[in-house]
This record gives sequence, C-alpha cells and structure tokens, in this order.
Amino acid sequence: MQREERADAARNRQAILAAADRLFANSSAPGAVTMDDIARAAGVGKGTLFRRFGDRTGLIRYLYAQRLAPLRQRIESGPPPLGPGTPARRRVGAIIDAIAVTKFENMHLTSALEAAESAGSLYGSPDYRDVHALLTGLLAPDLGSRQAAWSAHLLLAAVRADLLRHLVHEDGMTTDQVRSQLKALVGQLLPPDGPGA
Repeated sequence: MQREERADAARNRQAILAAADRLFANSSAPGAVTMDDIARAAGVGKGTLFRRFGDRTGLIRYLYAQRLAPLRQRIESGPPPLGPGTPARRRVGAIIDAIAVTKFENMHLTSALEAAESAGSLYGSPDYRDVHALLTGLLAPDLGSRQAAWSAHLLLAAVRADLLRHLVHEDGMTTDQVRSQLKALVGQLLPPDGPGA
C-alpha cells in the first residue's frame, strides 16, 4: 500500500519544483543552476532536495517528466496522428514534431537536462529507449530493422534541445521553419510509396 504524502512534504515538493522551474527558465545558462540555488529559492535545506530527488539530474528529470506526461499518454493511447493506428509516415512525423514542440516550450528544462546527462546516460534513459524503440518499429517495414534503428537515432538527434536552441537563436530560424525541416527529413527517410504511407 502506498503511503500518502504528508502535507508538509507535499508543500516542500511543490516549492522545490516551482523554484527549480523558475530558476532554470530565468537563467541564461540553465546548466549552471545548482542544488544550492534551488534549495535557497525554495526555502528548504539542500538535504531535502537530495533525499527526495537523489541529485540535480534526478530533480530535472522529475520536473521534465511532468511536462512530458501528457505527450507520452497521447503517443501511447491517444487519437491520430500521434496515437496507435495512424499510418507510419504520418505518425513518425507527428511524434518528431510533438517532441520538437515540447522541447521548444520547455527549452530551459531540456537544455539543463541534456547538459547534465552524459551521452551514455541520455541514450540509456527510459524515455529515450522507449521513443527510439517506437520509431524503430514504425520505420522498420519501410527501411528494414537495422536502417530503421539508425534512422530513429538520426531523428532523435535532430530534436536535441541544444540543436533546436542553436537553430533559433544562432541561425535565426523560426520554430515553424525548424518544424517544416523536420517534416521534410521524415519525408526523405520514408519512401513515398512504401507500406508506411
């Protein structure tokens, strides 16, 4: 049986999450926000953060997972174009577009999370493995399993937060232009007359 969270623990959790979100959003270098900064802004001891979230990366993952939950639900069991039953090409494009939109809307968190994770832990994270497996399965009928797995990595690399941030802030692209290029990339990977049409 799951124990109910104490009222003071729930208040602390909300204060921590709100403080972390605010600090990451307002920082020009989200990767530089420390656990000390978050504890001070939330009005709690640093030990409270470590007991609840393990470390800074765990805190960012938890915060981002809350933002990602509605998208996961729509992909797993929602209606087209994200949900099951949608033709592969359309669904792959919709998933990549939705990931890009989510990252644009939460750039402060995704930038901080990517900065905190080494490449090994990024590719080994449950979120990455799940979406990579889904994309691979959708691409495999058109591309074969080996090429599908490689292409899924390629598509996920194209929606890394650091690249999206660079394209908008350094290259001067609009978010709509980036999304259009991502759509074109999916179209280039999947042949027009394949079974995923």
